[in-house]
Amino acid sequence: MTRLLICAALGIEARAIRRGLPAHPGGTRVIVTGVGPRRAARAAAGWGAGWGSGRGGGPEAVAVAGFGGAVDRSLRPGDVLVASEVRFGGRVHPCPSAPLLAGELARAGLPVKVGPLVTADHVVRGAERHRLAAEGAYAVDMETGPLARAAASRPLAAVRVIVDTPGAPLLSPATLARGVAARRALAAVGPVLARWAAAIGPRTVLLAEPRSFCAGVERAIEIVELALERHGPPVYVRKQIVHNLHVVEDLGRRGAVFVDELDEVPAGAVTVFSAHGVSPEVRKAAARRGLRVIDATCPLVSKVHAEARRFASEGRLVVLIGHAGHEEAEGTLGEAGGSGVLVQTADDVAALPADRPVSYLMQTTLAEDEAAEVAAAIRGRFPDARGPRRNDICYATTNRQASVRAIAEESDVVLVVGSVNSSNSLRLVEVADRRSPAHLVDDTGGIALGWLAGARTVGLTAGASAPPSLVDDIVAALRGLGEVSVEERVIARESVRFSLPGEALS
Repeated sequence: MTRLLICAALGIEARAIRRGLPAHPGGTRVIVTGVGPRRAARAAAGWGAGWGSGRGGGPEAVAVAGFGGAVDRSLRPGDVLVASEVRFGGRVHPCPSAPLLAGELARAGLPVKVGPLVTADHVVRGAERHRLAAEGAYAVDMETGPLARAAASRPLAAVRVIVDTPGAPLLSPATLARGVAARRALAAVGPVLARWAAAIGPRTVLLAEPRSFCAGVERAIEIVELALERHGPPVYVRKQIVHNLHVVEDLGRRGAVFVDELDEVPAGAVTVFSAHGVSPEVRKAAARRGLRVIDATCPLVSKVHAEARRFASEGRLVVLIGHAGHEEAEGTLGEAGGSGVLVQTADDVAALPADRPVSYLMQTTLAEDEAAEVAAAIRGRFPDARGPRRNDICYATTNRQASVRAIAEESDVVLVVGSVNSSNSLRLVEVADRRSPAHLVDDTGGIALGWLAGARTVGLTAGASAPPSLVDDIVAALRGLGEVSVEERVIARESVRFSLPGEALS
């Protein structure tokens, strides 16, 4: 069990934290340091004592918790700041695991922000608050800096519940009420810090390769970026350009406007069709509105569209193996006209009409084994059924499923980076979960600390629509919990590149 030391400046803070800790916290101690940098430094000098016989060396992890004052105007009384770094005495002490801790606090129902914390030797007011805010600081306290310095290479966390802000000064009639609310919040912080300590320890991270962006996603994002550069914002995008929250938010900040339907787009505006493709009806609607269309449909999805049109022109029933409501499935069925029908499982095959020849296609982001099971059911009922000339499931989906399968065999837990509406990311979780517990996360904040407790080998991959930087962020956060050894498991090296459509370059 990790020896965790939680430091609080005031007795009232320490009591609130203890109240939230388990009845038998084991290796967790809460101490009162006193107010100010000097008292905090003296308290740190006595860390080595009091851990019991045979447990010398002091704490293995250090957390500082208590009240704090905001300098950033986005913070409100009652908000909880998790320090991304601690600034004190001209030095910066990083807190790499802050996003993990912040995510856990948010799931506990607390309003959380992550940002730099400054330690001062006096109460900060007025112009000094504004100066610190201009330097990027979020909040200020008077104890964390010396404690962070004493923690040295140990895992470090700093959590401050905001009591006063630039608009709500410390010496005001409302301070007492704010203090009561802050004390309640500190009681909720205690058990989260205990879970943080339980997740601490050395571990190996197994990186799946390939992972993250595929060629179709890179192409789609580049198309939107080029449209913004050449035409200026706003550039309208029908649906999400790719199914990832971070990609969509980033492009949105740069001027992309995402809409569900074309009637939300002003006539004549520059409009991008997403990587998942659209039906012929959508193309006709765009033409009627005089929209300047740039088509970012993945070339591999376009291939499936062409197959759907070919099979439909031959008078065949076009059976698409896919997921109801997915944009790619809707676009492909639209290309088949009245000849298309969707099946999701092998059981659905029994309901297919038998009044004409049958063909089948696959959504490009499916799990190969599940799609193969449905395809086998189609061929079993319709021995003359015709399938695609080549496997419809794209190379990137296949490669990522093979790579996550490889790391899952060796992992205590597998983390898949991707958004909940990303079909290929969900399939990665399903594939991995057959071998090890697997979880889908949008980013570092989505990782539950309980998943990491006792997990000494963590498998890590990302769906084809997830930015690679998110994987790097998770590795960095895990390093804040202890030494991390990173190993890569390479199934394939991808060199596929797709050219841009002519309308994107004009």
